[in-house]
Amino acid sequence: MAINFEKAFGIHETALNLKATRAEILATNLANADTPNFKARDIDFKKALQNAQSSHVMGLTRTNARHFDTRGSTEIPGLSYRIPLQPDTGDGNTVEAQIEQTKFAENAMQYQTSLTILSGKIKGLMSAIRGD
Repeated sequence: MAINFEKAFGIHETALNLKATRAEILATNLANADTPNFKARDIDFKKALQNAQSSHVMGLTRTNARHFDTRGSTEIPGLSYRIPLQPDTGDGNTVEAQIEQTKFAENAMQYQTSLTILSGKIKGLMSAIRGD
């Protein structure tokens, strides 16, 4: 009997990938805190996760050569510009370093949580395979 990794890992694999992408976006925001006219962006995680799951469940397949190939899409679902809490400082930059640092730390904790859950599932699978 084969192991179905999609069922075994559930949503955590997708969540881990989205959290890694979000970390890159937040790091870019922090790196550009002093860049004039830079607009901070972030992912609506709930929306992105729902989008990832619905497209995964639908299992889109190209049945004709003229169909668009969505597998290579670089568009990030749920990505949008962040609305700053403080008024514009005059240089057009919307990055608020304290908020970005907080969001980055929060995302890192959530990433670690997903990683821990996946690690536990893998250990459980290994135990089942070995017959422990």
